[in-house]
Amino acid sequence: MTWLTEPLAFGFFRHGLVVATFAGALCGLIGVYVTLRGMSYIGHGLSHAIFGGAAASALVSFNFYVGAGLWGMAAALAIGRVTRRRVIGADAAIGVITTASFAFGIALLGLYGQVKRSIDAALFGSILGVSRTDVWVVIAVTLAAGAVVFLLYRKLLFTTFDPEVADVSGVNTARMDAVLMLLLSVSILATMKVLGVVLIAATLVIPAVVARMLTNSFARMLWLSTLIGAVCGFVGMIVSYHLDISSGATIVLVGAALFTVVFALTGRRGRRNIAVAGAAVGV
Repeated sequence: MTWLTEPLAFGFFRHGLVVATFAGALCGLIGVYVTLRGMSYIGHGLSHAIFGGAAASALVSFNFYVGAGLWGMAAALAIGRVTRRRVIGADAAIGVITTASFAFGIALLGLYGQVKRSIDAALFGSILGVSRTDVWVVIAVTLAAGAVVFLLYRKLLFTTFDPEVADVSGVNTARMDAVLMLLLSVSILATMKVLGVVLIAATLVIPAVVARMLTNSFARMLWLSTLIGAVCGFVGMIVSYHLDISSGATIVLVGAALFTVVFALTGRRGRRNIAVAGAAVGV
């Protein structure tokens, strides 16, 4: 068991292990809704949008979480508003809004050197460099997201699978869409320093897809995806320590390896579960 206990001797690694486990669980939970709604690209897009806010916050020495969070929430609400008008698809709305924000962040990188030094962690992730505050932020957001999903479970479920009927039945689908987009943006914001812009999308999608191959029950998919995300975060951290490679990349690779194994073992049943889910939400 020394392979497990040896890295725990370091305080910075213990912080990283806790935050990676909770970040994985958080992304696994929110990723279920993102995946079932056919908006897997949105995690990638919103992380890029929030990157623009992080760059702007660094430039004016404003609090990272407040500045980037407000920016991300504004982008999320804008995407939801444009999508609901049905003039263009969700993927196009995400592409226009988020790439413009990311381009703004890149422009600030080129103009101001201090911005580059301040947001390297947001771009590439730095699990072993997280502070105690970052750890508590991820834990708090994970617990809050779990509470919101529990309290709004039926409304979010109805909105996810049949928004037209939900709207007629009295469910405020616009509000539920806004809640989901805000949850997603806050989750990305909390995990950005941990995983980085380029890896967040994978941690949102992989656990949910693996869970979908294992079950056709939405309730089981929720807790299973959360558990898979947490396990990938925990195992990825341990493996990265012993192999001396990037923690964020290792977490994603552990998830990809699990996906490959489950895909091979479940065969047609797993692929049928994914197809049924896609048909249910019209993707």
